[in-house]
Amino acid sequence: MANTRMKRVNSLLKEVISDVIKKEVSDPRLTSIITITSVNTSKDLRNATVHVSIFGDDEARKKNLEALNSASKYIAIKSSQLIVLKYFPSLIFKLDMGLESHDKIESLLKDIHEKENLK
Repeated sequence: MANTRMKRVNSLLKEVISDVIKKEVSDPRLTSIITITSVNTSKDLRNATVHVSIFGDDEARKKNLEALNSASKYIAIKSSQLIVLKYFPSLIFKLDMGLESHDKIESLLKDIHEKENLK
């Protein structure tokens, strides 16, 4: 039962935080496309790790991630106005490299396949 509740809380946080970033945050460092891939909230609802995928090169990812972490309190305040939780968690943004790893593997497999077809 608690696991289902945490999944619902994480899903709701993901949706609300994404909307707040799109509509409320106007940091000039946010220049790339940002996608929230997952949210993991601690059991006591005090902390949440927000995994984001950022489109762009390493420098753009770094700048966007810094901007998100510097705006985390603002994002939390705006998000807490949209949903009611006993405690609204502190937000920590981390880069999710899962999609990029998938793209690298896909590219490597494609290269191998092309080399085998040339033989």
